[in-house]
Amino acid sequence: MKIIKIEDALKLKNCIFIDVRTESEYKEDHILNAFNMPLFKDHEHCEVGTIYKMQGKNKAIQKGFDFVGYKLKDMYIQVTSLASEYDNIVIYCARGGMRSGSVCSLFDSLGMNIYKLEGGYKSYRNYVLEYLDNIMNVKNFIVIHGLTGVGKTDLLNILEEKNVDNIDLEGIAKNSGSTFGFITHDKKPPTQKEFESKIFEKIFFSNSDYIFIESESKRVGHVLIPNNIYDAIVRDGYHILLECSLENRVKRLCRDYVYDKDENNIEVLKDCINKFRKRLGHNKVDEYINLLDEGKYEELVEKYLVEYYDPLYMHSVDKYKYNEVINFDDVDSAVEEVIKFHQSAMEGAIKC
Repeated sequence: MKIIKIEDALKLKNCIFIDVRTESEYKEDHILNAFNMPLFKDHEHCEVGTIYKMQGKNKAIQKGFDFVGYKLKDMYIQVTSLASEYDNIVIYCARGGMRSGSVCSLFDSLGMNIYKLEGGYKSYRNYVLEYLDNIMNVKNFIVIHGLTGVGKTDLLNILEEKNVDNIDLEGIAKNSGSTFGFITHDKKPPTQKEFESKIFEKIFFSNSDYIFIESESKRVGHVLIPNNIYDAIVRDGYHILLECSLENRVKRLCRDYVYDKDENNIEVLKDCINKFRKRLGHNKVDEYINLLDEGKYEELVEKYLVEYYDPLYMHSVDKYKYNEVINFDDVDSAVEEVIKFHQSAMEGAIKC
């Protein structure tokens, strides 16, 4: 059986990780795009653990055989299929113990070329935390600022299509960063561990030392940006202010929150607006609700921006000194400017 450390496993080419932990362990967080092949179901793992504590290792192993036996054929088929697609297979469990060890021993005896991850998921988690604590000594952020609807996420998506290094924190967090941010994401938000792992992946596999990222508060939806990453966003690196007309901001927000949505979305928007009665007053909220009911979406969004959102967040825009101010009304031209800025930063032609 070949054993590999996490730092070496992450460098393997055409590699697939197989996670033999339970489904709930996998959902909390996992390595890269690992394939989940649970040795035990959640309740089975709990029962084996209880027997281990109460009756000892041998009894736990015997019970484990009862749970695993009927799964072996399917596991063999799954691993064989993956082996035909990938040059390297790395199997891991929670701590690199009996679960991954038993699976690796089985497939090793069948002549399959696999690795067992030393220390399991725990070694990966420790590696992620240490990496995030130190990586900003090497990497630099180019932080995109701007008022709501100016197109910051659109810009990051375009940069992604052009293979320019970027981190879409809102996309990873499944939150769009505004009062109605959750509406545009129908998937369950990540756990804190998963959020940190996704950030790690984007930085670890980046092609340059200059990574675009959107200016964010410490909390993004349900999760928190790791301290060193957040410090690098607000204190270090380069800063670009993105601007565009109010008209285009309104159209972009209507596109994201109103148009091309199902009928229920209007009711969800209405519920969100109603939550602002204490902050905005009944008269203002009733006015917004009436505009929504009348289908005057762009008028509603413009009022919401001018009367509430812009005054609330202008201070976060004004507190930075910007290396560049770029107008996003002409998207193609703006993207060209942004990429030129990135190139200049990599060449050392721009000072923080």
